[in-house]
Amino acid sequence: MQRNIFIVVLIFLIFFVISFLTNILGPIIPDIVKSFDLSIGLAGFLPFAFFVAYGVMSIPAGLMVEKYGEKVMLIGAFLLAFGGALLFALVPGFSIALFSLFLIGIGMAILQVVINPLLRVSGGEEKFAFYSVLAQLFFGAASFLSPMLYSYLVLNVHSRNGYSANPGFLIDILNGLVPENLKWVSLYWVFAVIALAMVVVIALVRFPKVELLEDERIDVGKSFGELAKNKLVWLFFLGIFAYVGTEQGIANWISQFLQTYHEVDPATTGASVISYFWGLLTIGCFLGLILLKIFDSRKVLMFFTCGGIVSLLTALFGSKEMALIGFPMAGFFASVMYSVIFSLALNSVPKHHGTFSGILCAGIAGGAVVPLIVGGLGELVGLRFAMLFLLIPLGYILSIGMWAKPLVNNETVSSVKELFKLG
Repeated sequence: MQRNIFIVVLIFLIFFVISFLTNILGPIIPDIVKSFDLSIGLAGFLPFAFFVAYGVMSIPAGLMVEKYGEKVMLIGAFLLAFGGALLFALVPGFSIALFSLFLIGIGMAILQVVINPLLRVSGGEEKFAFYSVLAQLFFGAASFLSPMLYSYLVLNVHSRNGYSANPGFLIDILNGLVPENLKWVSLYWVFAVIALAMVVVIALVRFPKVELLEDERIDVGKSFGELAKNKLVWLFFLGIFAYVGTEQGIANWISQFLQTYHEVDPATTGASVISYFWGLLTIGCFLGLILLKIFDSRKVLMFFTCGGIVSLLTALFGSKEMALIGFPMAGFFASVMYSVIFSLALNSVPKHHGTFSGILCAGIAGGAVVPLIVGGLGELVGLRFAMLFLLIPLGYILSIGMWAKPLVNNETVSSVKELFKLG
């Protein structure tokens, strides 16, 4: 029992690390643009390189886990992340950044596939829902904290402005490793160390045997063929594609937008706004859990999507102060979209849920395509009007609440009073 609880904690740590490495792109894009003299269009290839790995690796990773086991795949995933981060840290450059982000993305895609079944076995099926929510809290906490680490490092590495009178051991080391004009690269030295530490920890841990449930298995033969003929499968795939594209299309361009139109420092205020975006997204998840016990999930999805549209438009066309509030509120309203779309999808087909989940996870590649489109449009019409493209995936998500007809509706209580009833 103790071993299982230890592995549950380890999985929470893995969720934390996944988020820590995944959601740092937004804060550093302005620095990468400046350091490598990139256009907005070229900068859009950075999230593309990372998230396209999910489209490439989600289904193969599911098959490889069954063949090689969880421990081998976890170690391999973190070795890929370590190699990608170290390569970027040692040879900073735009082409190297694309390759290293792709390597890290493959590692993160593998981790996503492995850890949910492992969490179910380690924590027990009866506690799986609770632990899944708790894992999302760790995921959200890392998204909130990683921009703060970026701010700390940029303000203290090679500092001449009095930010660090006593820089400390970490800053002293980074001062010797990081070029003075590329202070943000220090993040990738930290990422490399974290990934290598995770390799060591996982290598020392004994893992329980995971017997995949039918809902967790991926079959690229008969099951995939049956699902491929179902129009609903691809409509919900587009739903996940649209959500992740919207989430990353906002998060990755917040700091650049604020710097361009409101002269906000990306290392301080810009990073803080992105922290609040992810922080409110996490808080919104918990409010969403309560609302889903009271209202039909389709109505919740439509309400939150409308709120996200209003928040985005406020951020894009309002004053600086309105933008500083509007972007984080867009994160809040995005909070329930992924889980509702995913659950509506699985509840809309009677079988082959494991293969369907693999198809849906491949939709995370939307995080590659949509920011790239926004960047390309930004070259033509400016970033403000380019980000209006996000209304298209948001409109599609809104439509899901109208046309989805799940075989099983989410369970709701009959009244607010019943929700709080004891016993």
